Amino acid sequence: MSSQKGNVARSRPQRHQNTFSFKNDKFDKTVQTKKINEKLHDGVCQRCKEVLEWRVKYSKYKPLSKPKKCVKCLQKTVKDSYHIMCRPCACELEVCAKCGKKEDIVIPFNKEPEKTENIENNPRSSRRRSCRRNEESDDLDFDIDLDDSEEDDSQIN
Repeated sequence: MSSQKGNVARSRPQRHQNTFSFKNDKFDKTVQTKKINEKLHDGVCQRCKEVLEWRVKYSKYKPLSKPKKCVKCLQKTVKDSYHIMCRPCACELEVCAKCGKKEDIVIPFNKEPEKTENIENNPRSSRRRSCRRNEESDDLDFDIDLDDSEEDDSQIN
């Protein structure tokens, strides 16, 4: 038995082995689950980031319903689950917002993370921008070509 004192070696393999990995959005395809899966865990150390990603992966992550009190400024400004400090306090002190230790921050806080994410994740908007840029450049080139062709025509006639 595995509970015997000193018996650390198993004589047989694991009885029930998973044939496929767990998918947290297999049956739960709600908006809340999609938001949780898309959430970027910034302002935390590597260990805390792994813990939060594990919670998301196995459907253990529960978002906050109302803001929590920050341990530094004592204001109700903590909007991220499992965090103990608000973003401004964590940035100012350069510590992990979840554990409060002075570790290396993996992904630092950004002032405008949503705008950059939307631009990168939305291919249609980037296509539109590139199309607009191409149209503008085409219009400029087209005008120049017309001017050149008119001059050429006037010289020929």
